Amino acid sequence: MKKFDKERVLLAVAGPVIALAVAFVLSAIVLLASGKSPIEPFALMFEQLGFSDIQVLIINQASMYYIAALAVAIGFRMNLFNIGVDGQYQLGAMMAAVVGAHVNMPAALQVPLLLLTAVLTGAFWSGIAGVLKVTRGVSEVVATIMLNAIATSVIAYLWLPNVFGVKVGNNNTTGEMYESGWIPGIPMGDAGEIYGLVLLAALLGIGYWIVLNRTRFGFDLRASGASQTAAAASGVDPGRMVLSAMLISGGIAGLAGLPILLGDTHTYSLNFPTGIGFLGIGIALLGRNSPVGIVFAALLWAWLDKASPELDFHGYDKEIAVIMQGLIVLSVVVSYEAVREWGLRRQQRRVGAELAAGHVLGAQNTKEVAGR
Repeated sequence: MKKFDKERVLLAVAGPVIALAVAFVLSAIVLLASGKSPIEPFALMFEQLGFSDIQVLIINQASMYYIAALAVAIGFRMNLFNIGVDGQYQLGAMMAAVVGAHVNMPAALQVPLLLLTAVLTGAFWSGIAGVLKVTRGVSEVVATIMLNAIATSVIAYLWLPNVFGVKVGNNNTTGEMYESGWIPGIPMGDAGEIYGLVLLAALLGIGYWIVLNRTRFGFDLRASGASQTAAAASGVDPGRMVLSAMLISGGIAGLAGLPILLGDTHTYSLNFPTGIGFLGIGIALLGRNSPVGIVFAALLWAWLDKASPELDFHGYDKEIAVIMQGLIVLSVVVSYEAVREWGLRRQQRRVGAELAAGHVLGAQNTKEVAGR
């Protein structure tokens, strides 16, 4: 590996490692300040990794986190902040649940229909923000935050009994989906089942890397994110790229809730997971928008979620995991900026050394010519 490549890998790894180290230290300080052991809670959570049922829960949870983080990462690569992934995935899951409860076709047609429904719903919802940004210059942050609130109201409306809602006790649901839309899991014995759509998450990650790094569209997307002015000068339409990025981001976001919908709950109810879209922001940041980095970040977040309940049985508050997630996000921002500055200084020193070496060599050549 070339020296330049080694430095690039070092810079890519240094940020997340520093962020995690700082987050662990700060979490330990919080525990110490509250009069509790700063080490035992982490030891208890690490111990949970040895249980197969917890491992299955972590993988299942990480699949949803991974898809949501990919949706956020696409926006980041275009220098867009799609904070509306939460509303997009919830609406996508609900519409898929509604279609799955009212349409019954063979599985070969039913499953693609549900996937397409989720994708189109998420893309439509994010596309609203994209159109507003391109045509009216409305910040995608403001637009997607407002759309999240509207999505909540739309879901509440769709839950009405005279619309698509089905009351089950005190729970609002969309009714159970037809079995042709269920996706069987991967049996893991007594540990349970891994969601079948974990494979979809893996395929999305591969597709994300190929599109961004091996296609003209991906190059235009990254170029537009780096500098829309420069991209426009090279013939790229910045408005088209903004809209395309928002549509793709929303389409992927619409799939984030489907692993659990099609693999476990088979209905959209009040118990359906929420907040995954917001967690995807921190996961994408920690993973540096890399499909491989996001895998590890998603697994870390899922581990914090699924291992923390054990703390309640030992006199610790499981909210320490939430505190740590927040500290990771804060540490990521600080550490990445520090690493970036460090990388720039190293690059400046290297360029300066090369220029100095060239100047000395030039002076020596001049002396040799003059001596002749």
